[in-house]
Amino acid sequence: MEYRHLGRSGLKLSEIAYGNWITHGSQVEEDAALACVAAALDQGITTFDTADVYARSRAEQVLGKALDGVRRESVEICTKVYWPIGSGPNDRGLSRKHIMESAHASLRRLRTDYIDLYQAHRFDYHTPLEETLRAFDDLVRQGKVLYVGVSEWRAEEISAALKIAGELGLDRIVSNQPEYNMIWRVIEAEVVPLCEQEGVGLIVFSPIAQGVLTGKYLPGATPPAGSRATDKVGAGFISDLLNDDLLRRVQQLRPLADQAGLTLAQLAVAWILQNPNVTAAIVGATRPEQVAENAGAAGVRLDPQLLTQIDEVLADQVVTDPANTASPRERP
Repeated sequence: MEYRHLGRSGLKLSEIAYGNWITHGSQVEEDAALACVAAALDQGITTFDTADVYARSRAEQVLGKALDGVRRESVEICTKVYWPIGSGPNDRGLSRKHIMESAHASLRRLRTDYIDLYQAHRFDYHTPLEETLRAFDDLVRQGKVLYVGVSEWRAEEISAALKIAGELGLDRIVSNQPEYNMIWRVIEAEVVPLCEQEGVGLIVFSPIAQGVLTGKYLPGATPPAGSRATDKVGAGFISDLLNDDLLRRVQQLRPLADQAGLTLAQLAVAWILQNPNVTAAIVGATRPEQVAENAGAAGVRLDPQLLTQIDEVLADQVVTDPANTASPRERP
């Protein structure tokens, strides 16, 4: 495993991070979830990403249990706040009330007294940005949060937050967590250049496009049993990717992966890590062997000619329109 600085901060993350959206507390049984976390630790993965809304907070509980007993200083726990976690009018968004209450609830579920990276899960258009940043800053000053980041924010939103933090002396955003993979590249036009300029690291989610880039979904075939496409939660997020044109192109990537000595999943994750502003790629898993496979992408350097061939194969399947910086496949 290799480790990278998160933007210009002093914090280092494992370049393969383990995320438990959908899987923990939802798609897999607890024993399997615990085994996947153990496998991640065995592979040198130290960075674990979750959110209060995943599996209605059950994901945080499972992760807290899985990491209980692990030396706290040896791991980086990242979680998020924004999406509704209750029916009350203040059980959502980025108000001071919701941020403070959600942070304390996450600390209890995660069985820890501090969060390494606390992220605004989306931009809140109904709360003053200064209020949000002051709440985050207070958590940092209290020692309950070490670093602050965001997820799926547009370039102009990140820029506005950095400007306010600079003017008011508040703790600065060090990361953004966008969707990014061989197919979905909308951050390249505006978000990536801004983050590079401002020293904001990228922690990328969906590097294998919900599993589509593993090649397990075949054109004209029924999705394999137990896959995300057959899960009642995951199916809604992957359905627009299961078109035969795209699936045929993915199969054409297989010889390129073989040429590089990689599986398709490893090729997809390694492709992400070629971007120097990417700190980590978040991978999920339902089985420990999937964790080990994805971890095999760490430290891989792809030949420039291979990168060109990947672009040629995917061609018109790639989405680059910066107007789509926030994914239309809206998911927590």
